[in-house]
Amino acid sequence: MDWNSLLVNTAQALFSPVTVAFAMAALGLAVHFGFVGLLNFGIAGFMAVGAYGYAISSLTFGFPWWAAFLASMVASALFALLMGIPTLQLRGDYLAIVTIAAAEIIRLLLLSTTWIKTTGSADGLVAYADDFRSVNPFPPGAYGFGPWSYTANQFWVLTLSLVMLALCLLFVWRLVKSPWGRVVKGIREDEDAVRALGKNVFAYKMQALVVGGVIAGLGGALYVMPTSANPMLFATSLTFFVWTALLLGGAATVFGPLLGAVIFWVLQAFLGSLLPALADLGVLGALSSAQAGSLRFVLVGILLIVLVVIRPQGLVGDKRELTFVK
Repeated sequence: MDWNSLLVNTAQALFSPVTVAFAMAALGLAVHFGFVGLLNFGIAGFMAVGAYGYAISSLTFGFPWWAAFLASMVASALFALLMGIPTLQLRGDYLAIVTIAAAEIIRLLLLSTTWIKTTGSADGLVAYADDFRSVNPFPPGAYGFGPWSYTANQFWVLTLSLVMLALCLLFVWRLVKSPWGRVVKGIREDEDAVRALGKNVFAYKMQALVVGGVIAGLGGALYVMPTSANPMLFATSLTFFVWTALLLGGAATVFGPLLGAVIFWVLQAFLGSLLPALADLGVLGALSSAQAGSLRFVLVGILLIVLVVIRPQGLVGDKRELTFVK
């Protein structure tokens, strides 16, 4: 077994654009679920809208990279409004069903051949980050050290990703500490009581849906930045991966989603390298390397079940703020 390769692959997951993108998606979901109590199972839809908002605005409309990011934010906000106006009167399980259906509708629309020249259908979109790479302030060469070694383009993507994540964390932290944050936490605990105090509960929910959706949409744009935008990246499983990251770190926290995303991807990288190696050595019986690689999802799922039973508020969460345990 090549332990050096295994450890390098695991260490690389600590600092990667994918980990940052998941952290941002989980942070957006924390705004929806952790602070407001919206049971959103369509976070993959927001990520898809943000990703394709960036790619389409760059390829079809020729937007510069910074305007393409703004376009992805606008697209995510419009998607939140479109989904929220008819659905935010729903609660609990009903809202979850509607949001997961909305995300799947977005994915199927992207797969459709009707707009193939714009969306690329099943082939997806590529070469939309050329303008972004053209303004790379880092000269060609190698950056970092050890397992964290990057080309100039990779380092530029990672740097912007970390800056955007830091800004989003600061924004959400300030937001939840404000009077607005106290109102939405009250809605999470008892929206009828907040409504009795004269607050427009629907408006606050809509604002939270838009804020969290824009953050998740930016995460989607960063998710596809290093490679290509493809509808299959935004399958329903992506939503549950983001939920796993959120619950691992802590739903009603600002920094919990970041910790959860790091833990999730480090575990995925570690088990994704370890289990196929064990299968090749015959330790896992009749399991092939491919089957052993898929086994990591089972193990992470078991870990999540154990965590929910032992510490349902997540690793850094406060049980008093947990929405599904009173």
